[in-house]
Amino acid sequence: MLMVSKAYQLSTSILGVFVCEVLLTSWKYIQLRTHTLTTPYLTGDLQSRWFDFGGDTIIRADKYVRLTSDRPSQQGWLFSRVPLTATNWEIEVEFKIDGNGNLHGDGMALWVTKQRATQGPVFGSTDQFEGLGIFFDTYKNNRPGVTFPYVMAMLGDGKTKYDHGNDGKANELAGCSARIRKADVPTKARLTYFQDSYLKLDLQYRREDEWTECFTASDVRLPSVAYLGFSAETGELSDEHDIISVSTKSLYEHNTASGSGGRPGHASDSTSWGGKKGKGYDPNRGKSRGWGWVFIKLVLVVVGCIGAYVGYTAWRTQQRRSRF
Repeated sequence: MLMVSKAYQLSTSILGVFVCEVLLTSWKYIQLRTHTLTTPYLTGDLQSRWFDFGGDTIIRADKYVRLTSDRPSQQGWLFSRVPLTATNWEIEVEFKIDGNGNLHGDGMALWVTKQRATQGPVFGSTDQFEGLGIFFDTYKNNRPGVTFPYVMAMLGDGKTKYDHGNDGKANELAGCSARIRKADVPTKARLTYFQDSYLKLDLQYRREDEWTECFTASDVRLPSVAYLGFSAETGELSDEHDIISVSTKSLYEHNTASGSGGRPGHASDSTSWGGKKGKGYDPNRGKSRGWGWVFIKLVLVVVGCIGAYVGYTAWRTQQRRSRF
């Protein structure tokens, strides 16, 4: 009986560890080089292979893509040449907002939109856009009760204008206050999207490798074909708005990707590794799982880890007793 108890406890411990490991690593990724940007940014002909830039943007090949300099009345933009067609993706961008003055503005934006490379009045890019805008707003116009800098998300339908007078209050999907200007560590944003179900933004600005959740939103639907972009704007007040690096990954479930013939590093990777055209793709998978599936996985992880700990502790206790 004692041997059976020991065997059960040990098997429970092993099973718990196995469940934790499998669930925590079930999502894999492929780097999308078509939407990734690192130094030196430009090729030999002084062009970027996968991105276009314009307005007041300047590029220093060893340091940054500067969307605006610390001068009044500037606008700059940077947009991918090919659309981001991944079903599920993660975008991580390192950026820097800095300047000499005590008063500063106006801010920058991250875009995943149908429109691309169009200069305009919303942080240097077009208004009435269709898709997603993440605004890093450093100047407070008229929004009481909110601490700036303020980071917010807006879902554009192609018709609605950005609420300039109230710093986007009428358009806000979700947002948070964050000290992203003149931070003591490299500032980063990590945006994660699961098709039609989940959007999350994490920020690094307090300490390196420490991510702070800004927001999580559910039932978010973005255009199936959209371009990744960045833009910034200064008015009477100004700041330097720099993009240091961009890393984009197509996310897929490990068990659904086996046997597929995707080629890492191409814009079409997403359809070969868990996208709409991928082998073994279920068109209702994203909608049916959504938040519920994420929650179930988290519960299973917690239960598995608790089971592992309890089983191992009981086994160790039994071992010690058997010695006496």
